[in-house]
Amino acid sequence: MTELVERVDDQDRVLGVVARDDAVRCGWLHRIATTVCRDELGRFLVYRRAEGLSRYPGYYEVAFGGAVDVGESYQAAAARELAEELGVDVPVREVVTFLCRGEIGSYWLGVYEAVIVGDVSPDPKAVSWVGWLTSAELSEVVGRHRFIPDGQEALRRYLQARAASPGSVQ
Repeated sequence: MTELVERVDDQDRVLGVVARDDAVRCGWLHRIATTVCRDELGRFLVYRRAEGLSRYPGYYEVAFGGAVDVGESYQAAAARELAEELGVDVPVREVVTFLCRGEIGSYWLGVYEAVIVGDVSPDPKAVSWVGWLTSAELSEVVGRHRFIPDGQEALRRYLQARAASPGSVQ
């Protein structure tokens, strides 16, 4: 089944509807939403992507996300992706949106944050491992494991925005 996305311009205005694979192949801008998950102690939820995925199988990541559906907001997409990938229904808060010049193409990336209290139920088709890490532990494992480059840029922007915003998760 073809995943449809909104093709957007460099100001994030909708130009039309296209297949996501076409957007990636042709270099057309589209929208992605992702969420950095923290717990009540401020630890990050880190995961390893399943081996069967088409993009970055077996890589580690600190943000859960995917394409924004046609007519969907970034926020709704971020919440939907958490439900699909982690089995959680939690509020998400916008942190930053930016034009990401990613490794496999450029796209608009909406970065959100969520506080998760309790257990998660990862989708085994998408996630092979999850764990809570402190900032120091995360910095250490980034140097030892393959992390998705775009996700690291999203994390960097997330941390910058959090540092500038007094109302963010600590």
